[in-house]
Amino acid sequence: MSSPDRLVYMANQIGTFFRSQGHDKAVPGIAEHIKKFWDPRMKRAIFAHLDAGGAGLEPNVRDALTSLKRTASLPGAR
Repeated sequence: MSSPDRLVYMANQIGTFFRSQGHDKAVPGIAEHIKKFWDPRMKRAIFAHLDAGGAGLEPNVRDALTSLKRTASLPGAR
């Protein structure tokens, strides 16, 4: 279930939910949802997919994952 294609689909579904809020609100909303509700294995897999080019990710989702990955790599961040 956590194949890259499935994770991309799931992340883009979250992005679709937040799309109507505009980029400035959608990106943090997507990031927060993934941070709260995705288990660490799913996050590692989607970050690996992002690092490999992020094929299929919608722009807001890509921005959210980039932001989340940056904050998750800070010491003490979760």
